[in-house]
Amino acid sequence: MKKLIDELRHGWLGISQPSLLSSTVFAAGCLALSTIARWGIAQIRPDVFFTPYFPAVFLAAAVGGARVGIATAIAGGALGVLVNFSSATADSARFALLVMFWAVCGFAIWGVDHYRRIVAQQREDSKRLVQEEGYRKLLVEELQHRLKNKTSTIHAVLHQVLQDQPEVWGSIDRRLRALSATDDLIARLDGSGCDIKDMLRSELGPYGHVRFNLNGDALFLPAKLAVSLALVFHELATNAGKYGAFSSARGLLQVSWSVSDDRLNLTWDETEGPVIESVGPPGFGTKLLQSALRAFDGKTEISFLKTGVHCTMQCKIPAS
Repeated sequence: MKKLIDELRHGWLGISQPSLLSSTVFAAGCLALSTIARWGIAQIRPDVFFTPYFPAVFLAAAVGGARVGIATAIAGGALGVLVNFSSATADSARFALLVMFWAVCGFAIWGVDHYRRIVAQQREDSKRLVQEEGYRKLLVEELQHRLKNKTSTIHAVLHQVLQDQPEVWGSIDRRLRALSATDDLIARLDGSGCDIKDMLRSELGPYGHVRFNLNGDALFLPAKLAVSLALVFHELATNAGKYGAFSSARGLLQVSWSVSDDRLNLTWDETEGPVIESVGPPGFGTKLLQSALRAFDGKTEISFLKTGVHCTMQCKIPAS
């Protein structure tokens, strides 16, 4: 019994076609119930011959398919003509109603069969999309793994070449590690990007979570913009650790951001750091800060105030 119910349920949902025996048993049950309903209606209106069989035809077609629906319609029409619950005999009017009954059943069966085909096609499409999504994730994971291996290889080669130049290697090493950390952060979200707060906490966390304050609503950054901002944040944090707020015991950092008309406005504000007496010629880090956001119609402005470094950034947030 449970197997029969499961077959009929799968047929109704369009998952699979029930066996011919199960469909026949279901259709016969629907016809029997419709005949009982017709008998009850005949106690009030004895001239109702075919209407009670419409639900039987619809359910039989929905569960068992078009062929079972057609057979049910034929059987229902025959019962309407041959079975009487009154003294009335089959006349030309009843046969005219039979033709109308079969015509309406034909449209209903066609509609149900068309709907079943659409559902089956959508189910197949969904199954195919799920398989393709699984394959895509596998490829993305493989590419991320290869990228990580290449980054590690580049890191090792550069270390081998520059081991006699510790200052140059130190500068490159920090930036490679910052990029690698950002790539890992983006990879955890399937390569689509990352949240700006997660990125800042990752970069500023080593300096102590009580040393900085983040003000701004949740903001998801597309991958390309996230990588560029990661480099900017790394340069600013490195400078803060060497010469700015993080180099003194009382230094504090506040990072604020807002979004207006798809443009990101961000402020990096250091306080209680050492007084900056003089600023040397711009080095690679300064040039990086000034050019990193140009690809996003952005700009970076840095001011060396008595209270500490004040940096403002503006850029367009690309569609993710």
